[in-house]
This record gives sequence, C-alpha cells and structure tokens, in this order.
Amino acid sequence: MSLAPVTLFVYNRFDHTKKTIEALQKNKLATESDLIIFSDGPKNDSTKDEVNKVRDYLKTVNGFKSVSLIEREKNFGLAQSIINGVTDVVSRYGKIIVLEDDLISSPYFLQYMNQALDLYESTERVISIHGYIYPVKNSLPETFFLRGADCWGWATWERGWNLFEADGQKLLTELKNKKLERDFNWDNAYPFTQMLRGQIKGFNNSWAIRWHASAFIKDKLTLYPGRPLIINIGFDNSGTHSSSRSAAVSTNSLSNRPIIIEKQTAVENQAALQVIKKYFNAPKLKLITTVIRLKFFINIIKNIVK
Repeated sequence: MSLAPVTLFVYNRFDHTKKTIEALQKNKLATESDLIIFSDGPKNDSTKDEVNKVRDYLKTVNGFKSVSLIEREKNFGLAQSIINGVTDVVSRYGKIIVLEDDLISSPYFLQYMNQALDLYESTERVISIHGYIYPVKNSLPETFFLRGADCWGWATWERGWNLFEADGQKLLTELKNKKLERDFNWDNAYPFTQMLRGQIKGFNNSWAIRWHASAFIKDKLTLYPGRPLIINIGFDNSGTHSSSRSAAVSTNSLSNRPIIIEKQTAVENQAALQVIKKYFNAPKLKLITTVIRLKFFINIIKNIVK
C-alpha cells in the first residue's frame, strides 16, 4: 500500500495548528507519510506576525517521512487555497489526504484513510473517504456510504477531484434541473441548498458546499466511519468558517480503536442516512438550521437595501 500525502492547510492560528500537528504525529503511519503544508499569506499588515509565528513553528515540525512547506506570498483565502492546493497535490501524487488547522485526528486516522483509499481506488462510484461522523445517538455500521462529499478530514483520488465544479451557479442549476434539491437537503433536514445559494451570492466562500454538490449531482459516494476519527476544535470563531460549521454539529470524542474496513457494495446506506436525518431533525439542531436559513434571507434583504 503506497501512502497518500497528508496535506494540511493553515493560516494564522498557532495554537490550533500546533494541536493539529501534534495529533497527526501520534498517528500510526505518521513516520511513513509525506506531510505537505500550505501556509496562506497574510490578509494585511495586522496579520503578518501571527502568520509568521505559525510559519516559524512549521519549520520545526518533524516526525513524518518528509515535511514540505509552501508559503503563499499573497492571501488566497481558505477556499482558493484548498482548491489550488488539492489540485496541485493530486495531479502529482494521484491521491491526497486533506486536513485544516482545526482538526484533531485519532491515532488511527491515517491508517483508516490509506486503507480505504487503497480498497476503493478502482470503485468509480466512490469519490472520497471521510474521517468525521456526526455525534448521533443511534449506532452506525463500522463503515458506510452516503451520497455526496464532505470536508472534515477527507481524502480523494485525482479521478474524484476532477469532478469538482467551482461554479456554484452551474451546480445549483443542475440540482434544479434534475429535481435533486429535496434529496440534497436530506429531506429538508439541513439547508445545503441555502449554503450553495449563499456561496453564489457571496455571503460565504465555501469550497466544501461546492465539493458536496459536485459529488451529489454525479451520484458519487463518500465512505464514512461509524465512529469519529476527527474532532473539530475551531468552534471559537477564530476560523474563516467556524461559526457556520459549529452551528451544524456538536463535538464528540475520538474513537479509541481503529476502524475495521471491509469492502462493501458501493450504494448509499439508507439506514445510516435516516439516523443522520433524525439527528438534524432534533429540536435543538432544527432551531440552528432554521437560523442558518434566516441568516441567508437577511443577507438578501441587506443587499436589496444597499
């Protein structure tokens, strides 16, 4: 099994970045893995010191097969940094494992990712592998498929990333033409379509909603673990999209044992999907998703007033 390069996207959050890397260093396959770090450039003079502090630390990082640091001179922003970085890495290596600077991984994360990448490399309907799973109350299968793609600790192959469509309007039009909006929104359990409309109108710059929509429209699947191998520590509003992300999920605990991966037929697991819909339809989560919808319409009204 040839290991996929681990690609980490960072900006100016020193504490988050340090915790993310320290968790990665404890992974079973860390010393055999190449780590590629994309450090985005400062937005302005006031962020230079924070960016440089992160970069100084990154130059001391070890514990991997190799460490490559790419320092952006200009500020790309999270979306463009990830889109450009993933495109570059998959074109050179053929596959990739992707993390951001607020994701803490289980020691078994890299093992799961590489095993799954190897197992499903030739399964065309499988577009990616994901490390996070929502903190649902019901038990889930050890691994299972859901339609679409995801963004908290994920992996893909060049053939998968080639399907990424950056034009949000084109994606929305396809969803409408194929009458997929209700399915895309998990029977209206979560407002993915609103997120996509928000990206189109400039209310957010999410690459993740476009990645999810690109996969969903093409009827592609992502493999999920039944237990979380990733947790997000970016719930303190320190990140570009931390508020919108943390609104949708709760924190949970990392799995203390590896995920057992056995090849299965590439079809969406309807039972697992119902469990996740139930999670998002719970009163607390329903209130949060309603707020997300309201924010979208408030932004529209503000633009009209302007």
